[in-house]
Amino acid sequence: MLRYVGLRLLSTIPVLAFVLLLAFFLLHLAPGDPAALIAGDSATPAQVEAIRAQLHLNEPLSTQLWIWLIDLAHFDLGRSVFSNLPVTQLIAQRFEPTLMLAISTTILAVLLAVPLGVIAAYRARTGIDRGVIVLAVAGYSVPVFVIGYCLIFVFAVQLHWLPVQGYKPLAEGLGGTLRSLVLPTVALALLYVGLIARVTRATMLEVLDEDYIRTARAKGALTLRVLCIHALKNAGPPIVTVIGIGFASLIGGVVVTETVFNIPGLGRLTAEAVLRRDYPLVQGMLLTFAVMLVAINLVVDLTYPLFDPRIRY
Repeated sequence: MLRYVGLRLLSTIPVLAFVLLLAFFLLHLAPGDPAALIAGDSATPAQVEAIRAQLHLNEPLSTQLWIWLIDLAHFDLGRSVFSNLPVTQLIAQRFEPTLMLAISTTILAVLLAVPLGVIAAYRARTGIDRGVIVLAVAGYSVPVFVIGYCLIFVFAVQLHWLPVQGYKPLAEGLGGTLRSLVLPTVALALLYVGLIARVTRATMLEVLDEDYIRTARAKGALTLRVLCIHALKNAGPPIVTVIGIGFASLIGGVVVTETVFNIPGLGRLTAEAVLRRDYPLVQGMLLTFAVMLVAINLVVDLTYPLFDPRIRY
């Protein structure tokens, strides 16, 4: 187990090294003078020179890379060009809304999608199966912003049950946080319900044809036990993989959803940084997403033996 974890951690080094180089050269890939691009057309020469000095663009490329790596070793991602605040502080301020939205969306999607996928596989090629497939395709196909605006119109504008937009931090109470997350969670969960349900159905169909499933049924095992204990457990790895990828995508920033519901999360922060050409902030966001994606993939890999005992490290 420890050897496998160590090997998996070592395998992430090339990936992270590539992301580090990509994030560093991101500032130099754009045509023209990076400092002038960041400052804008109306900037004075003094402002351009100030940005060039702040980003060490007046130094040789090798020196810039060395300074950047030294700062990273001290967990310093630089300062935002426009807000002049540390990038780590900006990311920390926006991390909670995105994390809470990702957790609530994943929980709701799993609770809905996995039972639907199991039922569809058990009732394959019946009306129930076709209905689940239609719902899954519809949920996966309808744009999130359309679902979001429909939910806002019905439950916030017409019924006044939930807030229209915004996010209540956990420091102000768990109840307010959950109320502010209901609509964006439902809007996002419908998308992932379709994806997870289809994967669950396809995987369960393969498992239900295995010999040990027929043996369990021949021994008189209850249908619920066969589906949940014997079949679903061994069909777990592909399902967990899709859930992990979906969770990583949510952490990576759901720009449209956070914009529709005015949630100050990582997605909106990334969009704002790109529009403002705030390269230090873009670099910091890229590194943050890469590290989280690698960590989530590692956790997903470690959960495989919990579902399928045939998998060994």
